[in-house]
Amino acid sequence: MATTKVTTDVIDMSGNTGGLVWAKGTTAQRPAVGVSTIGDLRENTETFRTEVYNNSGAWRNLKELPVTVAVDFLVVAGGGGGAGAASNNTNAGGAGAGGLKTTTAYGGSESVFLASLATTYTVEVGPGGAGASGYDLNGVSGTVSKFGIVGSETTAAGGGGSGTYRGVPQSGGSGGGAGSYSSSTEQTPGTASPAGQGNAGGAGMAYNAGALTSGGGGGGAGAAGAPGSGGNAGDGAAGLENQITGATGIFYAGGGGGGGESSGGAGGSSIGGAGASSNGSGSDGSVYTGSGGGGATSINGGPFTGGTGGGGIVILRYPSGNSITVGSGLSTGVLNGTVTGGTDKYTTFTLGSGTITFS
Repeated sequence: MATTKVTTDVIDMSGNTGGLVWAKGTTAQRPAVGVSTIGDLRENTETFRTEVYNNSGAWRNLKELPVTVAVDFLVVAGGGGGAGAASNNTNAGGAGAGGLKTTTAYGGSESVFLASLATTYTVEVGPGGAGASGYDLNGVSGTVSKFGIVGSETTAAGGGGSGTYRGVPQSGGSGGGAGSYSSSTEQTPGTASPAGQGNAGGAGMAYNAGALTSGGGGGGAGAAGAPGSGGNAGDGAAGLENQITGATGIFYAGGGGGGGESSGGAGGSSIGGAGASSNGSGSDGSVYTGSGGGGATSINGGPFTGGTGGGGIVILRYPSGNSITVGSGLSTGVLNGTVTGGTDKYTTFTLGSGTITFS
């Protein structure tokens, strides 16, 4: 290819409304050392950056600016596990949902995260807590989820495991519901701790002069768990809808329903695990929603198991011109997908812990 050398000091293109065209190609197509000369320019079609050949014999971005990416996020921790039931007339509460934190554009109180290009950030997705395997033990609380700068991440607390005869309901992102037993006093439901990520669990209905008993519902991101009433268990609290992916009608962090002698409580927003009635085990919280597991009930035939909490999720939304590179240890549901009805991109993280970078 012929080379034309321009010898004038200034090239005046002020009257040209078009663009300046120069060499472009992938990183692998860069001219070899010894061929390029200092000051050569080219467009890298992989990084979408203009590169210059410098005096160290390497291609570098023409100007390294502190470019940032505006990132909206949804961080939901793992939901708590439902308590088990083994003794006669024992009803477990429903477990609390994992804590939920999101940016103001999607109904939360968190500021948009400004990510620098080529900088490493942490993502961690907490699994749901295990349901107790009978014998009147409380469910296991869920695990935290995180996103942000290493060491100072935005962190959502795991949902509280629910209570039963021998197990005290746990506090968490949302608190676990209280259980009941035929000769026990009422338990105190788990609270939302730290505050601002969810709500408290519901109270159980304790035995009183032969009355039927039931467990309270687990707290959710949208409300407190409902209390048990007679033999009818409290429903799990509602979660919250979040449209960060562009889709509507998607809810996260619903509470688990309590177990009851007459009827089990429903799972919050149809994503929390349902509680059992009569003799039975609680249902699991829905996966990737951070919802609480349902509580078990034993009238005379235990042991029965509480439902496992739904695993958490982290969703990041960012401009269409950027992309995320994911390190090892993280599982993604959607990677650099396009939001519904828009042009932004989003990535969903469904399991694990690791690092990411933006480009």
